Amino acid sequence: MDRLLTRVVDVRPNEVPALLWSFVYFLLVLSAYYVLRPLRDNAGITGGLGNLPWLFTATFVTMLVAVPAYGFVVAQLPRRLFIPLVYSFFVANVVLFWLLLTLQIDPPMVARVFFVWLSVFNVFVVSVFWSYLADLFRSDQAKRLYGFVAAGGSIGAIVGPLLTKSLIDPLGPVHLFLVAAALLLAAVMSAGRLEKAAVGFGQASTDAAITAQPMGGGSLAGVIEILRSPYLSGIALWVVLLSFAGTVLYLIQVDLVHAASADERARVQIFATIDFWVGTLSFLLQFLVTGKLIMRFGVGAAVAFLPLVFFIGYAALAVVPVLVTVVVFQTLQRTSNFVISNPAREVLFTVAEREEKYKAKNIIDGLIFRGADASWAWVYAQLHAAAGLGTVALAIVMLPVAALWSILAFALGRGQDVRAKLQRAAT
Repeated sequence: MDRLLTRVVDVRPNEVPALLWSFVYFLLVLSAYYVLRPLRDNAGITGGLGNLPWLFTATFVTMLVAVPAYGFVVAQLPRRLFIPLVYSFFVANVVLFWLLLTLQIDPPMVARVFFVWLSVFNVFVVSVFWSYLADLFRSDQAKRLYGFVAAGGSIGAIVGPLLTKSLIDPLGPVHLFLVAAALLLAAVMSAGRLEKAAVGFGQASTDAAITAQPMGGGSLAGVIEILRSPYLSGIALWVVLLSFAGTVLYLIQVDLVHAASADERARVQIFATIDFWVGTLSFLLQFLVTGKLIMRFGVGAAVAFLPLVFFIGYAALAVVPVLVTVVVFQTLQRTSNFVISNPAREVLFTVAEREEKYKAKNIIDGLIFRGADASWAWVYAQLHAAAGLGTVALAIVMLPVAALWSILAFALGRGQDVRAKLQRAAT
């Protein structure tokens, strides 16, 4: 196994168990999410296109409650307890949605609540995963290994849509919730195995006594960390710009898919097909290029790659404003995010303090990201409906945003290098 792994990733023998359990853990988490994601996208259409800005706003309001609650749990419990607790809570939620839909209790309202819930779920389960890894991996390890770990998520992004496409006819959409719940339970067990495999590994080798204790601090301590740190504020701004570019593209996609088909199953198939190709391309490229690119060109260039893809994609959409262009654009930008920019952005947190990793990171990934989603959804509604801007005009507006976003990415890369050097000097 060691010889096989060293052909695709620069891994040391003592890193193999933790690397493999991280891979499996992320695979299961994203498999569960991508079983549910096509159902969420269809629920957004079912709930009414005019309600989408309200759903984004409801997601942000939910995050205002969820983030302090999560911060309280993190402050009170050690890592080995609060991580399985968070995932078990979401398993119970999935089963509850299955029960409500099986009993046909106000399906339109449940669809709207599910849309909001999955947006919150995605932020928490993925953010907690990467916070956990940032607590285990050193910066140099993350640059080498995060691409391989992210490939596990990409396999999950293939498995999830395949399960949805293959099971939606024999099971129906509702029973797919139970499939997702089973995958999440397996993820909880994998997280427990990773905790054991991480003994004596990376940052855990020096912080074992610390990580066994509750983190302490206030439930909103992460807000203070972001406000007083230009580095964390820069990451937060990067996420806000990601939200702007992604929300506009998502809402353009929803409009075009709605215009293309009125059949619920056909729309789910379209969304699942996009997810499948994103997962497939990401899986192939993460094994081959992610770690090598980050090590060769640095974190800043890797984080800047996604803004470049958005710039090119919006330029193409301004010229050819049709559904096929959006599907290709969406596939390429999400693949670029999974393969290069997202693993690189997670490397930024390996040089953060523990409270920054779990509390500030969750606020950035959750509260700030979803707050930005809500804000940009209303901006889109005003530009698209009130101002009458079409797809071409919206695409042109996004070009300077993507350019400024890439400049910020290079600045964050320089900040990560400085922090990494200081961290090495301190040890």
